[in-house]
Amino acid sequence: MARMVQPGFAALIALLLASVAIPLVMLGVSSILHPRGGKELKYLTYESGEIPVGNAWIQYNVRYYLFALIFVVFDVESVFLYPWAVAYNQLGLFAFVEAMIFVGILTLGLVYAWRKGALEWA
Repeated sequence: MARMVQPGFAALIALLLASVAIPLVMLGVSSILHPRGGKELKYLTYESGEIPVGNAWIQYNVRYYLFALIFVVFDVESVFLYPWAVAYNQLGLFAFVEAMIFVGILTLGLVYAWRKGALEWA
């Protein structure tokens, strides 16, 4: 077997074997040790120990999703400003102009969402 493996790939093959074997062993152990019974309670919705009342399928207003999506977009995009701030001394004026263009585009997106009413709760 040692001649079939290219030099330097033994560690990779060991890693691949371990990455397959460990989950299989864990699945086997959990199938042996898991609790049995309680099928009725298994499919019951659990919320803070309270018995569920009513239907779980409630329609929410689409504005909540739009508001959350806009928050995520602006939150994630603001993370891209961090590398510019860290490397500002090395990059100089060019990076500052790029950052201002980026902030300008984000501001235009915010103004567009505001004018369309995506930020209104009522």
